[in-house]
Amino acid sequence: MTKAKLLAAIAFVALPTFAAAEFEISGYTGIQEAPHAKVTGNDPDNGVSTNLNFTAGWEGKPFSMPPYYGFRGTWWRNENLGFGVEYTHAKVYADADTLQTAGYSRFELTDGINILTANATYRWNDKWASGAVTPYVGGGLGFTFPHVDIEASAGGPHTWEYQITGAAARLYAGAKYDINDTWAVFGEYQFTYSKQDIDLDNGGNVQFNLITNALNVGLSYTF
Repeated sequence: MTKAKLLAAIAFVALPTFAAAEFEISGYTGIQEAPHAKVTGNDPDNGVSTNLNFTAGWEGKPFSMPPYYGFRGTWWRNENLGFGVEYTHAKVYADADTLQTAGYSRFELTDGINILTANATYRWNDKWASGAVTPYVGGGLGFTFPHVDIEASAGGPHTWEYQITGAAARLYAGAKYDINDTWAVFGEYQFTYSKQDIDLDNGGNVQFNLITNALNVGLSYTF
């Protein structure tokens, strides 16, 4: 299933649940990076070692195409508590040192790590600045379906496809400033975790746990 079809199916199921309620749609971009990750597994075509055991350093490149972005829908059940869904398109490229040490010409998730979660958000509605600013915290659980782009420098099959690779989670905290009754801008910090259990086209397997840290800015519409 393509990424577009998967997102459309989720929206078809989720949106009727949110009908006839105070609903907030948010979109954001920002600066996203990832700390190093321990990589294990096996790759029959790897010229350095078929048994993988190395530490990957990542580059996030949030402003390179396709850029870093995300969307969140929140159904506010009352003044403080909301539930919803969120999709984040983050990405990571193994840095040059990692590629050379690990024996790869490409090792990246660059049409998205693609994290989808069901969220719960708590807000202190109209808490600051005479009611104009609302701080909030939240988190969610779900799964990741990255676009895998892995190729050994020694040659062999090029794994280049979407896969559902494991569980994912996110935490976020920020504040929203109301422009008017419907539009608002916001800024937040967001942490994500995703488990990457990747099948290679040559029968091998790659495993690592991926963390991202991001500073987001965005726009919200409430109806």
